[in-house]
Amino acid sequence: MPAASPAVPGGGVPLRVRLPNWVGDACMALPALRELDARGAVLSLAARGWATDLLAGHGWPVLALPGGLRAGAAALREADGPRRGLLLTNSLSSAAVFRLAGIAAVGHRNEGRSLLLGRGVSKPQGLHEVEVFWRLAGAAADWLALPDWPAAPPPTLGLVLTDAHRQAARASLTAAGLGSGEPYAVLAPLAAGTVGGVPKLWPRFAELDAALRARGWATVVCPGPGEEAAARAAAPGARVLAGLKLGAYAATCTGARMTVANDSGPMHLAAAADAPVVGVFGPGDPARTRPWGTLAGWVGGKGVWPSVAQVLDVLDGVAARAASASSRLERP
Repeated sequence: MPAASPAVPGGGVPLRVRLPNWVGDACMALPALRELDARGAVLSLAARGWATDLLAGHGWPVLALPGGLRAGAAALREADGPRRGLLLTNSLSSAAVFRLAGIAAVGHRNEGRSLLLGRGVSKPQGLHEVEVFWRLAGAAADWLALPDWPAAPPPTLGLVLTDAHRQAARASLTAAGLGSGEPYAVLAPLAAGTVGGVPKLWPRFAELDAALRARGWATVVCPGPGEEAAARAAAPGARVLAGLKLGAYAATCTGARMTVANDSGPMHLAAAADAPVVGVFGPGDPARTRPWGTLAGWVGGKGVWPSVAQVLDVLDGVAARAASASSRLERP
């Protein structure tokens, strides 16, 4: 087993953290990362390439891992970073990469990973994913002898945006013809993956798009590479903000009257930026992955999609809270 990482100058304890592969999961892990940072862990992240832009405001170094066991382990060894780690992923391969790189890690004991871990932790059931990441990070804090881990995570995710994120959002909105102060909603009608073989795609975004524009709001979609045609088809009246990186996407949500999203990365991205957001659920379980935040709402689930009227009703409730919330971020 590798030796414990020594304390760094200033008293911190270095910790290599493997971020989840999905944007939404990385957002839900933010409270755990911020608490580790606050309690003396010096974080070095290993992740997919999008994490560098998303987390630029936090100041944590991010190593973009190449694919493959050997290549990933070689990149970690070459980086010559912490010898203790935290795996926020669940795969056998991610545990193997850390093991091959000589990093002893705390992680969940699933998929036969116990022998690859420095400390295995049982994954709790029946909790929101924010709470699951929080408890796992608490186990890492105990392993590193970091003091007084709180019992519960904070009510917001706490994504820090930069001036560059806000400037990119402002430029994209201006290019789409949206003037300063013009009300708009962000629609996120796409989602990767399925639940029980059912796509997480609410089929009535076009009707919602029309209803919001009838209120005098502009609507925008922010598709990823190759998603432009699908986004236009799902919300035909929306203006397309193409090519946004994740930080600018989050900043765009902070200036919107509302973000309405499927159970997807953009839903958690908006929640992470403490923007008003409504998550629309059908096959997924809101108890596990609903948007986490003081300006977040959700509707649907348990195998039943909501109606447009139900989505608008929840939207109006969230909008009322957002209008009176002192924590509302400035429009980019």
